[in-house]
Amino acid sequence: MNRLVYNYSFSKHIPVDDLEDSLMIAALAAEALHGRAAMKQDAYFCLDKKARTCVVDAETPVGCDIAKILSTFVTKGYGESSFKIERVEEHPGNRKLLCAIGAIL
Repeated sequence: MNRLVYNYSFSKHIPVDDLEDSLMIAALAAEALHGRAAMKQDAYFCLDKKARTCVVDAETPVGCDIAKILSTFVTKGYGESSFKIERVEEHPGNRKLLCAIGAIL
């Protein structure tokens, strides 16, 4: 079964630690909205620090909120041209889908 995800790619001028912090704060904010149980069940995201990419599951309201919050943080901090985001279908077996909640590579 294919799965909808948000694929982010970030400019080199954004410090990787800032990306990680923004993603973790976005996840924390989503947890405040949806609760811890929903985060454990429905929040899947992965940041690849080396590749400067991030994947956020787009199948659930929790994932959509994480993506919205992350996009807002990065836009406000570094501008709209500092990242690209695509909503795409990923196929089963793709490594990105194997990332668990809060995975940082």
